[in-house]
Order: sequence, then structure tokens, then C-alpha cells
Amino acid sequence: MTAPIVTRFAPSPTGFLHIGGARTALFNWLYARGRGGKMLLRIEDTDRERSTEPAIAAILEGLKWLGIEWDDDTVYQFQRAGRHREVAEQLLAEGKAYYCYASADELKEMREKARAEGKSKLYDGRWRERAASEAPAGVKPTIRLKAPLDGETVIDDQVQGRVTWKNENLDDLVLLRGDGNPTYMLAVVVDDHDMGVTHVIRGDDHLINAARQKQIYDALGWQVPSMSHIPLIHGPDGSKLSKRHGALGVDAYRAMGYVPEALRNYLVRLGWSHGDQEIFSTEEMIRDFDLPAIGRSAARFDFAKLENLNGHYIRHADDRSLVTQFEDVLEYVPDGADLKAKLNDTSRAQLLRAMPQLKERAKTLIELIDSSYYIFADRPLVMEPKAAALLTPETRALIGRLHGALKGVTDWTAATTEAATRTFAEANGLKLGAVAQPLRVALTGKTTSPGIFDVLAVLGRQECLARLADQEAV
Repeated sequence: MTAPIVTRFAPSPTGFLHIGGARTALFNWLYARGRGGKMLLRIEDTDRERSTEPAIAAILEGLKWLGIEWDDDTVYQFQRAGRHREVAEQLLAEGKAYYCYASADELKEMREKARAEGKSKLYDGRWRERAASEAPAGVKPTIRLKAPLDGETVIDDQVQGRVTWKNENLDDLVLLRGDGNPTYMLAVVVDDHDMGVTHVIRGDDHLINAARQKQIYDALGWQVPSMSHIPLIHGPDGSKLSKRHGALGVDAYRAMGYVPEALRNYLVRLGWSHGDQEIFSTEEMIRDFDLPAIGRSAARFDFAKLENLNGHYIRHADDRSLVTQFEDVLEYVPDGADLKAKLNDTSRAQLLRAMPQLKERAKTLIELIDSSYYIFADRPLVMEPKAAALLTPETRALIGRLHGALKGVTDWTAATTEAATRTFAEANGLKLGAVAQPLRVALTGKTTSPGIFDVLAVLGRQECLARLADQEAV
């Protein structure tokens, strides 16, 4: 019987959940979910100086916002340090590891010598076969793995293919530091084994770690998980991803008004493909995702593609869910608190009524908020400079006459107000646009808005007539 699939996402809480980490989490989640398995979460907080509680909270919140749910309790690596030490001491007792008493100065000298000679192996193994009785006084030893000196270490990677390292180029890596704290290399192996991880899916910057970790697995006689090292994400120009390219935290994308479904869809297509399909439901992602379909070259981040995809998801979203997301993103908007204070049953109903028009133009929730400003604007409206420039005495006089014409509309809808406006334009020998634009400025304070007759319907008769009256010629 085949063992159940178990993947894991193991971030270091030294900062936010960055976009590369989010993709790694997504790939682990999809692979496990598509095969009836589990995805576990392990916080690798052994770097006590840099690991922070706010970073942990940001990682957990970022995963939840993206809709990536992990199984079982979250594991915190630092809490397992005793178990890691136990394994290091076991290897020592079995003669598969040894005490190293090399001083910091000696290690520095070894590294410099090796680099000068063009060698990748930086430790010369001087304590590999020496007895502890030769140890200098007062030196706290490290425990090093007694790695094989010849032959090869091989990983059959589901993305990278067969990868081989000559053992003569690999160091006897440190398992336990002089202060008794385990190293990352040891902790990862022990945790993955104890958690029952069957598949390790991570960035290809960890590929060299796979060789070192396999040597630990072999020394312990443990089965090595299936390895998949996915290429990193680069900027559109092919260079390392930076903040200007999009190397931001998931929380930043949330603040910029991206919806989780769109970001998830965009991330799954960064390096993975399924024919020419671009839009994936969550069910399709889970069903179709597979590791061999991940390319070996770096994926390129493209903000324009993400924005277009986000627009697609906004246009196809349920209007009520968009109202909820509109409220959620207000905390990230400069005047969001003011807008939130203005949300009540009336304004929510107006927002819901306006949503079919608002979402057609918006590529982000921030754009959605911006285009809905007219619903929440205080009277008298604050005019944008372009709008203010249009309010000449002649325009104000026109608005006054139009105000009088619209007063006669009692059954207030987009259709009835449009009919009244067209009748007014024809009676005054004007094209509809010559009337619609002053009307737009008077009702929204801007020169662009959703369809002006939809605006009239959303605001309602009383508010529209009041705003028109504010702008009439005195």
C-alpha cells in the first residue's frame, strides 16, 4: 500500500511571506490536495535573533488570505531542539559523526586556503580521526557529520532531473554547534523525517542543501523524501526579483487591492503550465497540478499580467462578495477609516447597486474604491482640478436648468433620468455629451465615472437634486 502524500511549507519567520514563498506554499498545497494527502506547516525559527512574532503572524495571515490551509498543528522548529541534539549524539555514538575542536581562526584560515586553491570543500577534516584527548583546553567542540570521502551523492529531482555531486567536494557539515544548538541542515532532516514528509518541494536555491541533507539521511538509515526544486522568480528583465519587480510580501499585494483568487491563479502559472490554459479555478488547479510540468528556467514576474488577471476575477466576482472585500481593503487606503465610518445600510445598498458598473472598469479593489468615491462624497463636493475647470458660469447656468428639468422625474431610474436628460438636450439644441459631462462633474466631482445614468440611479433622486443645486449659478 502506497504511503499517503505529505508535503510541508517551512518558512523562516524573519520577514513577511514574500511572493516566492507564497508560490512554494501553493505548490505544496496543490500537490498534496490533488492526491488526497496533507500539507504541513513548520515555522523554522531557529534563528532566534531574526525570528519575530510579527513575522510569524504575517506568514500565517498571508497563507489564510490566499486560501492555503495546512493540516495538523503548526510545528515550531526551535521547540524541537532537544530532539535534534538527540539525533546528533546518536550519530556520534555510532561513529558516523565526530567532535571538531577547530577554532574560529583555524576555520577562517582553512576557508581562505581552499578558496585560494579554487576548492569548494572548505573544511580539511583535521578532527575527523583525532581523539578527544588531543583537544585544546577550553574549546567547546562542534559535532560534524563524517561524510563519505569518495563516490557521489545523487538526487533524482522531479523538476531538475538527476543531479550529482562528487563527495570529495562536500564538507563534513556541522550538525551541532559549540553552544549545543542544532544547525539548520540537521533540524530540517530530523523534522521532515519525524513529520512523515514524503515530498519536499522548495526553491532551487536549496538544491545544494539537498546533497548535504541526503548525506544525513543516509547516515541515519532514513528514507530520503522525493525532492523537487523549483526555479526562482525573476523580474521581467530576467534579473533577480527586486521590490520594483514585485518582490513584496503577500500583505502588500492585499493592500494594493489584489484579490486572493487572482494572486493564487497568477502564482500557479509562474513556472507551471497546463497547455495554453491561463484561468484556473481552485478545483482545476488541484486536479491538474503536477511537478514534472514545472519548467527548469526561472519564471518572470509581470505586474501587467497580474493586474489583467485581477481585473478578470473582479469582473466575474459576486457583487456581495466584492462589497465585503471592499470593506476589508479599506484599512490599507489612506482615507479608509473615513470611508468605513460612512458605510451603513444605505451606502452599502448603493454600493451593491453600483457594483455591476464599478467592477467592469476596475483592475484592483483600490480602483474600485476610487471609482465609488461619488457614493460617499460629502456635500458640497470637493472638485478635482479638471472638474473644477469645467464649472464656468455658463456651465453652472446649464446645471441649474437641468436641475429644473430633472425635478419633474418622480419615478427615478437610469432609464427615466436618461430620457429626461435627452429631452432637455434636444430642447436646448445640445448634444447629449454637452449635457452629460457637466452633469457628471456636478454629481461626482470628477470628469470620469461609471455611466452617468447609473450614477443617477445609485445616488437616488434626493441626493442628486441636492448636489445639482450646490453647483447652480448663484
